[in-house]
Amino acid sequence: MQKVKAKRYEDYGYVLDVLPPSHRRPAQMRQAIDKNEVIVHLLGEEYFTLLEAAVSERFKPSIGARIYIGRDVPREILRIIRRINVDELTENGRANLEPVIQKIVEQNEMRFVEFFNKSNPITPRLHALELIPGIGKKMLQKFLEERETAPLQSFEDIKKRTGLIDPAESITRRILDELTNKEEKYRIFVREPSAA
Repeated sequence: MQKVKAKRYEDYGYVLDVLPPSHRRPAQMRQAIDKNEVIVHLLGEEYFTLLEAAVSERFKPSIGARIYIGRDVPREILRIIRRINVDELTENGRANLEPVIQKIVEQNEMRFVEFFNKSNPITPRLHALELIPGIGKKMLQKFLEERETAPLQSFEDIKKRTGLIDPAESITRRILDELTNKEEKYRIFVREPSAA
């Protein structure tokens, strides 16, 4: 029996850049853009999906703003145009990527603390925690011992009990790696890159 992949839709996205009207898009992707529309690049909050979307010019989205992009209406975007990859971001969008990831990680602390508490081995020789920058075999052992004693409670608790200097920064770096490295074998936070 073939396993069907569940669709991964984002409910919220963060604005990475507001594109100027003159922004050049690939010829096959050029659609008629209404004169009352503004094109934005977004980073999804749940699966870190990179998206290009049209918003109403009246909305005037600001960089770093969290906006509702889910399927219910009303929503702040007019439509999702397409998924994009990191190399399709503007220079400004690329510059805003890491700070926006950091913001998402910090504002969703318990989601990532849960990852530290519940992650498992990926292969017989590799634990998911080892994919996080700063965690080697020795620190992995400390994590496993500590979470067996009592669940980790916060980034501060992780820092005190395991010695991982900045858990939020380590998660941010991992997400950035997954977004920028198309050849990445293991994606623990980020949706697979767009085929385009």
